[in-house]
Amino acid sequence: MPMCKEIECRGMESELATKKEEVPTAATLTVDNIGGIDSAEVSFQQGVTVLSGRNATNRTSLLQAIMAALGSDQVSLKADADEGSAELEFGDERYRRKLERQNGTIITDGNPYLDDPDIADLFAFLLESNEARRAVARGDDLRELIMRPVDTAAIQAEIEQYEQRKRSIDEQLEELDNLEQRLPDLEAKRKRVSDEIEDLEAELEQAQEELDEANVDVEERREEQSELENKLSELRETRSDLERTRDRIETERESIDALEDEREEVQEQLESLSTGEETDIGRIEAEIETLQEEKADLSKEISQLQSTIQFNEQLLDEPDSVLADANQPVDDGNDDGAITDQLLDDSETVTCWTCGSSVAKEQIETTIEQLRDARQDRIQERTEINSDLEDRRETVSNINESRSEYQQTQRRLDSIDDEIENRTNRIDELTDEREELTDEIDDLEAEIDDLETEEYDGILDQHKEVNQLEFKLERKERERDDIEDEISSIEKQLGNREDHKARREDVTDELTDLRTRIDQIEETAVEAFNEHMENLLETLEYGNLDRVWIARTTREAREGRRKVTKSSFDLKIVRSTDDGAAYEDSIEHLSESEREVTGLVFALAGYLVHDVYETVPFMLLDSLEAIDSDRIASVIEYFESYVPYLVVALLDEDAQAIETEHELVTEI
Repeated sequence: MPMCKEIECRGMESELATKKEEVPTAATLTVDNIGGIDSAEVSFQQGVTVLSGRNATNRTSLLQAIMAALGSDQVSLKADADEGSAELEFGDERYRRKLERQNGTIITDGNPYLDDPDIADLFAFLLESNEARRAVARGDDLRELIMRPVDTAAIQAEIEQYEQRKRSIDEQLEELDNLEQRLPDLEAKRKRVSDEIEDLEAELEQAQEELDEANVDVEERREEQSELENKLSELRETRSDLERTRDRIETERESIDALEDEREEVQEQLESLSTGEETDIGRIEAEIETLQEEKADLSKEISQLQSTIQFNEQLLDEPDSVLADANQPVDDGNDDGAITDQLLDDSETVTCWTCGSSVAKEQIETTIEQLRDARQDRIQERTEINSDLEDRRETVSNINESRSEYQQTQRRLDSIDDEIENRTNRIDELTDEREELTDEIDDLEAEIDDLETEEYDGILDQHKEVNQLEFKLERKERERDDIEDEISSIEKQLGNREDHKARREDVTDELTDLRTRIDQIEETAVEAFNEHMENLLETLEYGNLDRVWIARTTREAREGRRKVTKSSFDLKIVRSTDDGAAYEDSIEHLSESEREVTGLVFALAGYLVHDVYETVPFMLLDSLEAIDSDRIASVIEYFESYVPYLVVALLDEDAQAIETEHELVTEI
């Protein structure tokens, strides 16, 4: 065995040993009116418990009672009883389940050990009708059974969430890269603007000095020139207002250009969206409701078929327990035990529970097989309906999502149109304001020309120059401040880049884990089956049966609108001829004993892969008669090392071959 496998096995054995230490060392089961049992109380010790006896001694009924207390619905009431119960005392806890017959259906109530028994029904309660055992015998899809406890839809939804997070982080990182590329240009622009500011400050300083020199004896002549100074000051302020108005007009125009570009993009996005109006959601929702009703009807029919199958199986195994109370008349001393004696004397026939006539066991077995096939067909129909339901629900979800996005995009388009209209109106207002300021400046300049004296000749031009320089300087300083704010913002965002990268790495790791989780479960299941099958075949020595293993294959399939990779489990069998030549065989050619062992090993693989021992510490085995005594003993010894409580129903001669330490129950 490879070193890694040895390490895995030692780890699993250590985990199982720890689990056995955690669960109580003993359990007591009290039963009333389940299967063929009137009432019984049985104690179990941790390890192997063998229920030994001939046919029709309520061994299967006791296993059903354990299943009932643990939470399974695959149990039946005694034929002549309307209610029954099973109570399991386990450590300091008591788990009680009540069963009641109502309108031909068994209703359960109480506080069982398990809230959800599905995984235990599949991989721990290995009675003859166990789905995992029968799937192997029929050559069904083993992958579907192994993966049934795994919520693959939830994993896929989680994958999509993480993919969206990763895309968002990638977009942020890409934006940071673009911002970083802008920094050199911004820094160069800041230097250029700063140099321009220095030049303007020098020019302004010189212009102000010249203006001060031109104002000769201003203080002495202030009164007569006050009106001129006021007009000059007013002119300067008006020119500043005019420049600001022009800037605001330019800003509004740039905003409108940007809005129009955005509007074009939003319009294209709107045209690409479908509102889903062409699809009749009402019709799809009606189909969903119809499919849900069909699914409910199928579930009810499956439950009824299961009850009928279990009753007929019990009729074969324990006919006296099922029929004695229902068919035997009140004891008058003349016909004591007649029906039971007849059943025991003729082991090849059974009294029909519907008409009272004698029916061959083979005929009932054929009927049971047909019922099982019918139940399997219904399960397949229900699976297909589930798939149809998911497709239709996805369609409705996509339509609603598309409509919502269409409405949001339409609202954004309307908002852009409103903003463009508002800014256009604002430009008209600012244009009127600019024209008014221009007229006002013309008037002021004319007044100043009239007021100017010879001494102040040229002062108007100097005032204009100072005013223009001040305005240019103010604009450049604002431009520099805006550049510095942008640089500061980019540097701050770039400071968070490492955090984004760390988040992206975490999301990528989680995505990898999610994408491989299903593959890992499948691979682990296949490895577990192949390893245990190899070990048991070596121990059981099945003649020319060289190897039985599962090969995992993959293929592409379509689910709704997506293409997905699906895997399947193909059961492979290799035999050898007398002269040693190997050839591939099929499950149909295995002996009944070989098929039963293969089914049990497949169930054990599921039990271990899904850590069922952490959920329920019991495994139940029944209907092993097809396997010879020595091999049964080997199988039990092998399984015992993996299960805290292993309860096995055996015939007396098979029970005598058990060498491993075990508890023995002979009377129920």
